[in-house]
Amino acid sequence: MRHERGGTMVAELSTHRPTFGSLLHSDPAFFSNQEEVDDSSNKNSPTSRNMSPRYYNGSTPPSGEGSPYLSPWNQPSPYTKSPWVIPSPANHSFSKNGLVGSLAREEGHVYSLAASGDLLYTGSDSKNIRVWNNLKEFAGFKSNSGLVKAIVIHGDKIFTGHQDGKIRVWRASSRNPSAYKRVGTVPTLKDYVKSSVNPKNYVEVRRHRSVLRIKHFDAVSCLSLNEDQGLLYSGSWDKTLKVWRTSDYKCLESINAHDDAINSVVTGFDSLVFTGSADGTVKVWRRELQGRRTGHFLVQTLLKHENAVTALAVNQESAVIYCGSSDGLVNFWEREKHLSHGGVLRGHKMAVLCLASAGNLVFSGSADKSICVWRREAGGVHICLSVLTGHGGPVKCLAVEEDRESDKGDQHWIVYSGSLDKSVKVWRVSENAPEWRGYQSPRLSSSSPTQSKRR
Repeated sequence: MRHERGGTMVAELSTHRPTFGSLLHSDPAFFSNQEEVDDSSNKNSPTSRNMSPRYYNGSTPPSGEGSPYLSPWNQPSPYTKSPWVIPSPANHSFSKNGLVGSLAREEGHVYSLAASGDLLYTGSDSKNIRVWNNLKEFAGFKSNSGLVKAIVIHGDKIFTGHQDGKIRVWRASSRNPSAYKRVGTVPTLKDYVKSSVNPKNYVEVRRHRSVLRIKHFDAVSCLSLNEDQGLLYSGSWDKTLKVWRTSDYKCLESINAHDDAINSVVTGFDSLVFTGSADGTVKVWRRELQGRRTGHFLVQTLLKHENAVTALAVNQESAVIYCGSSDGLVNFWEREKHLSHGGVLRGHKMAVLCLASAGNLVFSGSADKSICVWRREAGGVHICLSVLTGHGGPVKCLAVEEDRESDKGDQHWIVYSGSLDKSVKVWRVSENAPEWRGYQSPRLSSSSPTQSKRR
């Protein structure tokens, strides 16, 4: 989600090692609190479906269930003794910072968030989209399209992406703002029927199975908007990136973008689009005219490593792209340095599951149940301002809105965090908080991720 001040909202198989996706889709006992993270890889792909091992909290698996793999969630982490994984000092030292309140409704894990003005939209595996106003439940509407994995807001329309591959469009009633009605489906039935009569519009997704190119055949894991151009981008576990026109919901493009599930898509600066995947890559796409066709073309691969890319966020003002991955790290690249690698933020001991950016701040939510607050300084150095703790489960999604009660010269942000503990917490964070314990992000080193050339 894109904010007025530039903030953005905001988951290869081998016979020798498990992928992050197979871990997230294994036994529900995967997490110590018995909660499941389900969307960082494509569990429905032929390969991952046949190869997902099971994992257990105990040191010895049940008889007959032995696995040659060890869950990385149960292995010792180099950041186990990190001084940053403690309750935020903001809660103690600054009365205007810290936890504002909690929203809890025992109906499912919270997988998606979107904020717009006074309203907060939350999506869960209960198929419900709840609307909150000033920490109170304001409205709600239910979809039959499965778990709500992504929410974006475009004017008076709300787009939701679902586990079953569908995208729904909703709008509040002009007479009753608390009554929401579904006003569309992406793709539309008209386009679906029109495309289905032409054999050229089908693509083979596995042996003896073909699907329409304009429709996702697996979970829609992420959505992002380019409001200036009126475009909606959807990423899916089916490994494709699709481009839709928001005015009539027409599918303009379907791109085979990655070799594994797409976990995140964000629109960025200079008309660029960034995608992150369980295949361990971050790719950069640009919409341009080539010949008679206007389309999106791959211009660069920023990252290529063995760990799944689980989250992306763009800071529009400073033109920086952030990438969270299953190894608990946040990498970033800077436009002013021609998208060269800027450094790594090390603050989590488990996978980074979500990212958000606003002003000079970056927020990273993790499976370790914490949220790190980072501030970008001059020269690209990042300092850790605080770590927000209090969730009882992995932090799955984040959204940021400007605090309209901010004092002049002291910018504050309202941060919403959704978790697999079935709650949403609301935080107030100052952009001018002092540096915490002198932590600074390490700069680019010889061990930085491999970058590919433009092509």
